[in-house]
This record gives sequence, C-alpha cells and structure tokens, in this order.
Amino acid sequence: MSTQPFFPSRTRLPRPSAADVLVWLAGALPLLLLVVLVSTLLALSPAHAATDTTCNGQNLLVAMEKEQPAELQKIRDEAAKVPNGSGIFWKIEKPGLAPSWLLGTMHVTDPRVLTMPSGARDAAAAADVVVIESDEILDEQKAGATLLMHPELTMFTDGTSIKDHLGAEDLKALETGLKERGLALAAVSRMKPWILASFVALPACEMSRKAGGASFLDKQIAEDAVKAGKPIAGLETMVEQLQAMADLPVDFHFQALIETIALGDKMEDVIETMTELYLSGEIGMTMPMLKAVAPTPEDGDESAYAAFENRIVRDRNLLMAKGSSPHLEKGNAFIAVGALHLPGEEGLVELFRKQGFTVTRVGS
Repeated sequence: MSTQPFFPSRTRLPRPSAADVLVWLAGALPLLLLVVLVSTLLALSPAHAATDTTCNGQNLLVAMEKEQPAELQKIRDEAAKVPNGSGIFWKIEKPGLAPSWLLGTMHVTDPRVLTMPSGARDAAAAADVVVIESDEILDEQKAGATLLMHPELTMFTDGTSIKDHLGAEDLKALETGLKERGLALAAVSRMKPWILASFVALPACEMSRKAGGASFLDKQIAEDAVKAGKPIAGLETMVEQLQAMADLPVDFHFQALIETIALGDKMEDVIETMTELYLSGEIGMTMPMLKAVAPTPEDGDESAYAAFENRIVRDRNLLMAKGSSPHLEKGNAFIAVGALHLPGEEGLVELFRKQGFTVTRVGS
C-alpha cells in the first residue's frame, strides 16, 4: 500500500475556495446526506455530541459594516444582481388552481430558523401535500441501510484509507479537527473526504441539539405533516444525492477537506452569518459574503466551483423543478427545499415561472 500523499503538488489541482466548501456544507449539502452524517456522528460519539447546545458564532457582516464598509457595499451590490435573491417564502399561482407555496429552508436545528416566516406554517398546515427534498429523512434507519448498500459512494473500497491520500501535515490537522468532534481518525479513516469534511465543519452545537432530539427545519415540516395525516412527497432519493456527490472529481473533495480543516473556529461565525442572512431573507448575499470572508486561494481555479455548482446546485434544481411539477399542477402544494436552490437564473423560482406559474415573494 502506498504511503505517498495523494496530492504531491496542490498547484496542479482545480482547488476550490473555502467559500465553495462553506456553501456546500452549510447550504447545498443534500438534505438526506446531512441526516445520515449527523446520525453517524452521534453513533460514533454520543457522549461528546450531547454536551453543549450553545452556539458562539458572530455575524461577520456586523464587524464589516464598521471596519470595511466599502467591502460590505460590494457584497450588497453583487447580491442585488442575483435574480430572486431576496425572499425565502413564495406564492405559486396559475389560473384555475389553488395557490401553492415554496419555502426555502436551512438544514439546521436553530430555534430561530424553526420558527419559519410569517404565514409559512399556516400554509403548510392547509396544504394537500407537503413536498421536501427527500421523504427518506423520516426513516433514518432505512436511510442508513441504503447507505450500506452503496459503500463505494461513501467509503474507500480499494483497500486504502484517508491516510494514504493526505500528507502528514494535513493528516495531523484532520486528526485534530476530528478530535474536537469526539472522533478518532482510526474510526472514520475509510470514509470519503466529503464525509470527513462534514464531520469537521458542522458546528458542535448543531450536533448537540440533534443529540437532544431536535429536528432541523425540513424534518420538522415533514414530521408535522405526518402528524396531521398529510401525504409527504420527496423530490430526490438518497442514491441520487449520493451519486451527485460522487460525480464530483475526487480532487475537489480532497481539497475541500483541506480547506475545511484550515477554516477552524471561523466556521461558527460563517454559519451564524448565513443564518442571519437567511432570517432576513437575503439569500442572494450568501455567496458574495462567503467569497469575501473566505477568498479563493492563489492557486484556486474557478472550474472547481463551476463543477460543484453544475452538479450539486443546477442539476438538482432541474430535478426538483421536474419533480414538483405534478404537485403544482394539482394546486395547494407546500414545497420546502434548501434556500440556495431558490435564487438565480436557474433557481426554482425562475424554473417554476418557466413552467407557466406566477411566483411572487410573500412578506417584506
């Protein structure tokens, strides 16, 4: 077995920026994968995961407003160019049909996020069907079993481990990051790099709330619908979500892992900033903010993010739009998916409009 690092020269790689990694982990990470990742982590380290539910992150834009107002204005100017970048709750209409609703979610257990925007909870309660990214989130044991049926999508199956693919310095940093989550490198060494990146990056407070039984927003919406006897529909399967991640170049995943390790404690601040942007409905500011606080490295390559954006965001947007169409054509549907799937020229708001619906923002 080779003991040489997988990357003898990083400058030869299409290196993602930390911003790319953050948007993936905090906003566009497929929902069902998040369920399985958190469940796996809790199973590996239940004692550590249940310690502290307090998050200590600070909104980075507050300090920027005082110290870098020009930079903050650039972020706002760039966000203003994003189609449908403002708003997380939308009304979907077509003549002859009862209105349907679209809610952009954040896959976290933060009580502020679980409150939902005004009118959204009532719309979900009155809907004929609730549509989420994956209805498999309601059965974590079944999701875990599906995961075991496709080991090649999440584990090294060629006899190697993460130790054979990283240099000594990066490996030591990874081991330290895992220890902070109560994990031993040996226990997860055969997992693919994107799973390890998630272990390192998801805030400990988020893990603690999950250990205490808290549901993140999407799952709470689904659970409420089940209690009310409503049908639940999913737009993706777990295998489809796994395949989307596996389709990205392995180089991207390894560099994403390295960049995530390098972020360290800054991750909590970024998550808090993203959360406050979400609560204010300013989704279009997310990527400009991330690029400002976690700039592309000197040896970065925009093609890395382009590959990510096409496979994890754009392709899934198209799949979600197609899967939502039958429900929208019946009317009175409530659709809840990650908020970063809503804005942009190929976001769900525009894709629904192309299907002939009138889509308008709800609230200020």
